[in-house]
Formats: sequence, C-alpha cells, structure tokens
Amino acid sequence: MKISVILGHPDKDSFNHAIANTVVETLLNNRHDVIFHDLYKENFDPVTTGQEIRKGASLERVIEEHCNEISKAEGIVIVHPNWWGQPPAILKGWVDRILRPGVAYEFKEGDSGEGVPVGLLNAKTALVFNTGDTPEERELQVFGDPLEVLWKKCIFDFCGVETFYRRMFGVIITSKLEERQKWLKEVENTVDMYFPRNFSVV
Repeated sequence: MKISVILGHPDKDSFNHAIANTVVETLLNNRHDVIFHDLYKENFDPVTTGQEIRKGASLERVIEEHCNEISKAEGIVIVHPNWWGQPPAILKGWVDRILRPGVAYEFKEGDSGEGVPVGLLNAKTALVFNTGDTPEERELQVFGDPLEVLWKKCIFDFCGVETFYRRMFGVIITSKLEERQKWLKEVENTVDMYFPRNFSVV
C-alpha cells in the first residue's frame, strides 16, 4: 500500500519526531510504500494564494506534487502536537493547500458549495497521533477535544475516508522515558493493526 505520513513539529528532538519515525519504520517493516513529509524540515509554505483557491487553478510544482501524492495514497498518517486546540499553522496550511477541491473532495454538479460534498481521497484509513500537555480529563471537560472534531468530522469524513483512529499522548512535559517507550510501542501496534504486513510484496 502507498501510505502518506505527514509530520508537523519544528523540533527534531521532539516526541512527535519519535512517533513519526516509529510510524515510518513500522510501515516499511510491513512492506508498504511510504511517502514521508517533515513539513518544517522541507520548509513547506502554508500560505494559500488567492489564485490557487479555485478548483483547476494552476499550482506551484511542490503543491501539485503533494496533491498527486495524497490523491494516490491508500492510507494517511498525521503526526502533530496540540497547539491551542489546533495543529501547528504549517500543518493547517498543508490542509488548506493540499486537501483542495478536485483532489480531496468535490460538490455534485449544480451544487455551488452549500450541499454535502463527495469525498475524493483514495485512502480508506487515516490515523492521527497527537501530543499534548493537558490532562485528558481537563481536555475533554473544558475544551471538548477539538482535534477529534477537526480531523474526523471536518477533514477525513468530509474527504471520504472511511476508517479513522486518533490517539493523544500526554502529559508530555512530565512524562518519563519508560512511559514514552510504552507509547511508542503503542504507536507500533496501532500501525500494525491498521496497516498490517503486506504479504503480496516479496
């Protein structure tokens, strides 16, 4: 399977990077074709220009390459921290520029955009791994876990991805090495479950 892995965290020593590395390593061990983007390392430009908003617009080469990759992906994995109940701006910009009309979704003929979209993504499964420093009980009671709504309902349901799983790891700032190792093993097991070994590849 072709799996697209997108990482949004500026610190190469972060636990997010450790998660992403575990995801990529597990996918490769399971004989999948992995396309990995570390958005900060690649200096991805998150700013959408006015001319590229409409379906069929002329796109920069790097944006067109990302669009082609995500449209062909059979699975998607997103890794990022919880910043103010949102992804980092660079990842939000990736969503804005890449999950675009004609690539990730479209509206039925005659629908000017007020109706229910048709999802176009080829991927059937999406995983999202987050990190945070808010205890789970407070996150749910006070903030309502906005990342769950964003990724599941506003993005992947919208774009036609049928199977969704998300996991928030924390509290990161007070976590010990043993706990982080346990979490990385959980990441490995989750990837194994949703993207098991591809026995068709010799």
